[in-house]
Amino acid sequence: MTARIGVVTFPGSLDDRDTQRAIRLAGAEPVALWHKDKNLHQVDAVVLPGGFSYGDYLRAGAISRFSPVMETVIEQAKSGLPVLGICNGFQVLTEAHLLPGAMLGNNHLHFICRDQKLRVENADTAWTSDYAPGQEIHIPLKNMDGRYVADEHTLDELEAEGRVVFRYLDLNPNGSLRDIAGITNAAGNVVGLMPHPEHAVEPLVGSGRTDGLPFFTSILKKLVNA
Repeated sequence: MTARIGVVTFPGSLDDRDTQRAIRLAGAEPVALWHKDKNLHQVDAVVLPGGFSYGDYLRAGAISRFSPVMETVIEQAKSGLPVLGICNGFQVLTEAHLLPGAMLGNNHLHFICRDQKLRVENADTAWTSDYAPGQEIHIPLKNMDGRYVADEHTLDELEAEGRVVFRYLDLNPNGSLRDIAGITNAAGNVVGLMPHPEHAVEPLVGSGRTDGLPFFTSILKKLVNA
């Protein structure tokens, strides 16, 4: 049976179709989920895609966190449902308290769009098992509110528990504390990151690299072998 991975569309989502395409390329079935629908339609995993949900009013992700679909996502994520938040999706996950910390405006106060070098710090999550620990990859990055912050206790806890999943290399593009580009929850089923792996899945499209495809093959293997 083909694994079904839901992709939520909020008002202002930009990368939902790109994410669906990446899921399809990995060999799974993408399922479009609407933000007003609490029903996840029996998907095996969920991706919250990038964009500017609700125009990033109040704070990025602050309104989407209260969309009806998130009530179900939060409940099922706490029960083990794999959830990936990309850029705006990462912001939604912090607002929903599925991941600790918060996302603030870039320290240079400018929107940034670049091909970003990352180091894989944790290859044991549901979304990163097809990477190797310490592997260096290039993933497109585009954000205005990408600065990850948390108190020192939380940062120390993330480091000690191996929950920093990706770290920026060569350049910290937004002032994120400890160069953090992505984190996971303690169970490893919820991952959030600012760069966009869905834009690095085909050699002729986007960055010209396929460094982002392992996100989607990782979750497919986990679901198939579950």
